[in-house]
Amino acid sequence: MDKNPHRKSDRLLSVHSLDGLTPDEVQSIIRAGRPSAALIHETIRAEGESELQRPLSALLVSGFAAGLSMGLSLLIEGMLHVQLPDTSWRELLTSFGYSFGFLIVVMGRQQLFTENTLTPILPLLHHPDFKTLRQVLTLWAIVLSANILATWVFAYGLAEVSAFTASERIAFLEVSRHALESDFEATFIKAGLAGWLIALMVWLLPAAGSARPFVIILVTYIVGIAGLAHIIVGSVEVAYLVVMGEADLTAYFFDFFVPTLCGNVLGGVLLVAALNHGQIARELKKDE
Repeated sequence: MDKNPHRKSDRLLSVHSLDGLTPDEVQSIIRAGRPSAALIHETIRAEGESELQRPLSALLVSGFAAGLSMGLSLLIEGMLHVQLPDTSWRELLTSFGYSFGFLIVVMGRQQLFTENTLTPILPLLHHPDFKTLRQVLTLWAIVLSANILATWVFAYGLAEVSAFTASERIAFLEVSRHALESDFEATFIKAGLAGWLIALMVWLLPAAGSARPFVIILVTYIVGIAGLAHIIVGSVEVAYLVVMGEADLTAYFFDFFVPTLCGNVLGGVLLVAALNHGQIARELKKDE
């Protein structure tokens, strides 16, 4: 009897085509031992195939919920900003608030656009046909639209409800201003790095097990403390600036939205999805 779970999981991968397994079944294989790169790839691809088959209404609702949840990143950062003393290390602690929205979205299985720069792309790379491309583009359009709409709703609520004091509103503004501090090129580069890190986080999660929350917090904390540009968290921040009269829609679209969206997509699709698919593509072909 083979007592090595690593060899066991790899043998299962080579004997069975994972096209016939559900994501839960693949996760069971992974829990049997340290997963190989091919097994992680196929776990994410199985999840991506499932996402591409979800009803559009479910994607819309889940995407809207995710956008609202991401607004909590700005809320928690702002509240920490108010409570902590104005010192050189304050940002080191307030940036943990940045991770809060991601933790809720990922653990709650809500649809976040930047996660989808990896998950549905693997099925497209495996089946590069027009049908799969259309499914991916449809999923992207619905999830991104729902995410962005929710960020504007959250930002408007944050600005208009009477539950927050004047000092807390000022803190929200101070936290948000960094989103428009860089020029187009710098924002694009920061967004590329953010897209890479978020997609890399998604790649790491199948093997993380009980450490999933730690992985989410660690990776997104890096995005926050480095001031990188994320299309959904940043949308809450810049939308808040617009609602509060510190920015206009032109700045939102041209200074933030376009470079951030392009950078996030480039970082997620090329730096993670394509490269990680490429490293095991030949191995997968042998098993077909």
